[in-house]
Amino acid sequence: MQHFDLAIVGTGSGNSIVDDRFADWNVALIERGTFGGTCLNVGCIPTKMFVHTAELAGTPAASAALGVDSELQGVRWPDVRDRIFGRIDPIAQGGRRYRIEGSPNVTVFEGTGRFVGDKTLTVTGRGAEEQTITADRFVLAAGSRPVIPAVPGMAEVGAHTSDTIMRLEKLPERMVILGGGFIAAELAHVFGSFGVEITMVTRSGALLRHEDLDVSRRFSELAADRWDVRFDQTITSVERQGDLVRVHSQGPGGATCAEGEVLLVAAGRVPNSDLLRLDRTGVRTHPDGRVVVDEYQRTDVEGIWALGDLSSEYQLKHVANHETRIVQHNLLHPEAPRASDHRFVPHAVFSAPQVASVGVSEQEAKIRGLRYVTATQDYADIAYGWAMEDTTGFCKLIADPDDGRLLGAHIIGPQASTLIQPLIQAMSFGLDVRRMARDQYWIHPAMPELVENALLKLPLPG
Repeated sequence: MQHFDLAIVGTGSGNSIVDDRFADWNVALIERGTFGGTCLNVGCIPTKMFVHTAELAGTPAASAALGVDSELQGVRWPDVRDRIFGRIDPIAQGGRRYRIEGSPNVTVFEGTGRFVGDKTLTVTGRGAEEQTITADRFVLAAGSRPVIPAVPGMAEVGAHTSDTIMRLEKLPERMVILGGGFIAAELAHVFGSFGVEITMVTRSGALLRHEDLDVSRRFSELAADRWDVRFDQTITSVERQGDLVRVHSQGPGGATCAEGEVLLVAAGRVPNSDLLRLDRTGVRTHPDGRVVVDEYQRTDVEGIWALGDLSSEYQLKHVANHETRIVQHNLLHPEAPRASDHRFVPHAVFSAPQVASVGVSEQEAKIRGLRYVTATQDYADIAYGWAMEDTTGFCKLIADPDDGRLLGAHIIGPQASTLIQPLIQAMSFGLDVRRMARDQYWIHPAMPELVENALLKLPLPG
C-alpha cells in the first residue's frame, strides 16, 4: 500500500492543480478514462470545432437571401473528423506522457478508483492488478458521464452518446436524437448542417427549457422549422430493424415512430460519484449524485475536496476551472482559504442560432418575488442586424429598478456567446446599467449596439 500527500481522482480540470508549487508533494493521479477529461476529449473543444465547421457548411444556404449564390458540394466527413481529433488526441496523449515521464513527484494510476475505507482507495482496471493507496488529502474531480434512459430495447440497439457520436465512421442519412437540451441542440446543428436528416424526440414541450421562456420559445420555433422536432413525447421502446433504429413514443397525437440509421441519446449527464463508493470514506452526496461541498469546495470529510461536474450544479468547464483554482489555493494555503464565486455563472449554447445567458430568467425572477424591469432589443433593429438580415434574434435584459443593476441577460442570435461578455462583466463588478450604456463609446455599426440599445431601453429613472 502506497501513501501520498495528495491524491487527485480525475485528469480533467483536476490535472491542473499540480504545478511547480507542489514539487515537494508526493502526488497520486487516478484516471479511469482518457487524460484531459470531458471537455478536451468529448465535450466543449471537439464539439465547438465541429460547430465551426458546421457554420461554414451552412453558409451557402443562408447566402442566397443576401444576393450571393453558392452551393455546398459536399462534406468530407473523415477529413472533418480526423482534422479535429488529429489535434485533440495528441494533446490528451501528451498530457498523459508528461505526467508519467515528466512529473517525478506524480504517480499515475490508470483505472477506476473506489474507496474501501477512510481515505483509502483501490484502483482497478486497464489490465493492471488492483492497487491500494492512502493519502492525507484527496481531490475528487471524476466528472460525469452520459445518461442512458431505461427504455426497453435501448441496450440492444447500439445507441450513441456525445462520447461516441463525433467519431462515427461515416455520416448517416438520418439521425434520431433523444433530448432537447444543449447537447441535443448543438449536435443537431452540427449533423444537420452536414446534410443529415434530423429527428429530435423530446419529453418536454420546448427545447432549451431551462433558458428564459422567451428564448426557449424562439429557439423551439426556429428548430421546428429546420428539423423534425417531436415535443411532449414519452419513449416507449427502441428497436433495430436491419440498418435502421426505430424509436417508438407516445405523445399528444398518439403513438409515433422515428427512424434513422443512427440514434443519439442526449438526455443529460450524471456525476460519477456512484463509481467512487464515497460512503465508505464518509463523503455525502445530493439525491442527484452530486458530491456535497461547502463554499471552499470541501466535503464533509476533513482533507477531501471536490470540484467540477462531480459536485457542481453547473456542468461547465469554466466553472470547473474556477473551482480548480480555489481548491489549488486552499491546498497550499489552508490557513487562508478562498471561497468559490458562483454568483454570475454564464453559459452558451453553440447551435443555430446561438444562445447565451447569465443571471436569472424572467420566470425565475417571478418565482423569487424579485422587483424587476425588462427590455428587449431585436437584432433586426440595429445596423449590423440589417447587414445580416437577421429577423429572429434578440437581447433580453432584466434589471433591478431600484439600483439599476442587472439581474439577468439573455441573447439568442449570431455571436451571442461573445456579445454577452460585457453584461457578465457588468454583473460581476456591480456596474449600474445607466453608466454602462452612457459612459462609454459603443462602436457603430458593430454588433455590440444590440447590448447598448437594450441597456438604453430599460425603464429606469435617471
